[in-house]
Amino acid sequence: MLALELILLGAALLLLLSIFASKASGRLGVPALLIFLAIGMLTGSEGPGGIHFDDFVLAQWIGVVALAYILFAGGLDTDWEEVRPLFPQALALATAGVAGTAILVGWFTHAVLGFSMLEGFLLGAIVSSTDAAAVFAVLRSRGVQLGRRVKSVLELESGSNDPMAVFLTLSAILLISRPEATMGSIVADFFQQMTIGAVSGFTIGWLGVVLINRVRLEYEGLYPVLTLSLVLLIYGLTAVIGGNGFLAVYLAGVIMGRKPFIHKRSLIRFHDGVAWLMQITMFLALGLLVFPSRLVTVAWIGLLIAMFLMLFGRPMAVMLTLAPFRMPLREKVFISWVGLRGAVPIILATFPLIAGVPRAGVIFDIVFFIVLTSVLFQGTTIPFVAKILGITTDEDQMPGELARRGESDLITVAVSENSPAARRRVVELGLPKDTLILLVNRDRGFLVPVGSTRIEPGDRLMVFTSKRSVDRVRAMIGGD
Repeated sequence: MLALELILLGAALLLLLSIFASKASGRLGVPALLIFLAIGMLTGSEGPGGIHFDDFVLAQWIGVVALAYILFAGGLDTDWEEVRPLFPQALALATAGVAGTAILVGWFTHAVLGFSMLEGFLLGAIVSSTDAAAVFAVLRSRGVQLGRRVKSVLELESGSNDPMAVFLTLSAILLISRPEATMGSIVADFFQQMTIGAVSGFTIGWLGVVLINRVRLEYEGLYPVLTLSLVLLIYGLTAVIGGNGFLAVYLAGVIMGRKPFIHKRSLIRFHDGVAWLMQITMFLALGLLVFPSRLVTVAWIGLLIAMFLMLFGRPMAVMLTLAPFRMPLREKVFISWVGLRGAVPIILATFPLIAGVPRAGVIFDIVFFIVLTSVLFQGTTIPFVAKILGITTDEDQMPGELARRGESDLITVAVSENSPAARRRVVELGLPKDTLILLVNRDRGFLVPVGSTRIEPGDRLMVFTSKRSVDRVRAMIGGD
């Protein structure tokens, strides 16, 4: 019992330390993930903590589960109406851009550093995906806001490029482990995984909304449990039938985020908290895996690859991928620079270790060094580069700011007997996303509505909405 108590105490202290240390990351302009990794490394066997942890299988399991919840939360919080016009650009970056980055880094690693072509491609595939969530954390901490177009592209790319990196990594491992494997079978496997993943994500995401709205659970606290279960169901079921589980959970989140359902706002906040918990846990576990003394031996190789990736690999892949699209050069340059690497490459670096790929240990150490270099170099310069390129904006979408700028209204709408909203729950009204029912005046009393609140004839609703939606909201609620 004492050992268990010590483990629980240590876990609590590490989580608390990570949470409070994240405040320092904002002041220093460094992504919080670097703080989490550093705490994990200091706690490890070569740090003051002295905790010996080298279970790569357990670390991979933690990473996969954590990434599933992080992707779902990202999809749930995605404003599809805002990012939809930039979907082709983001999709191109998440597929061709990732593949291009992997190929270019693989070529450099083979030509300059003497790795075999397949080993080089494996390393390139592992570091090919980006972590724009870390970028937005840096920008928010420094008070920098990107223009809507750049923000939408980065948001959608970061949420959808991990499945491609996972597929490329597994394909490279397969080619190394089984030389008889053909490119035709790999291409067929790609289309199978992506197709099944997409169909599963759309289908289960839609069914999830129907389930949440119709199940009518007696206790509100069970709705978060329901959505937690859905994430595991989506990932597990999709993977079992041969699809890409990461793509499925992200798309399911996007689909659910587009539709109204009971307790939507509270569930989005809940999953945002879960995503932070998963990130902290994942980074701490990955930090524990690393032996700092081994990083010194690969420092010069890791630095060369990191510089090529940041200055040539990612920019060349982005420029070629976005060439068919009409975007200002300065936006393409910024998207090229925002190639911040996060936890996903470190998780993917455990795959060749578990598969017994030759030189997998060296590749893991190089990948970890590349991530650290990217976070330190790119993470601290992103706000500066954004301002230099002139792609920042003073636009603020918070309701209070919208009200001060005269772009929103606080209106009162009476619900008549023949109103379209009469006897319907708030979640069923289909109100615009920029609209919020603040109070319901009923029988000389007031109540704060939730998704399951039923609107009754005679109610007077206090509604906050944008000016462009005022007439539509009045028609949907009042019927006039």
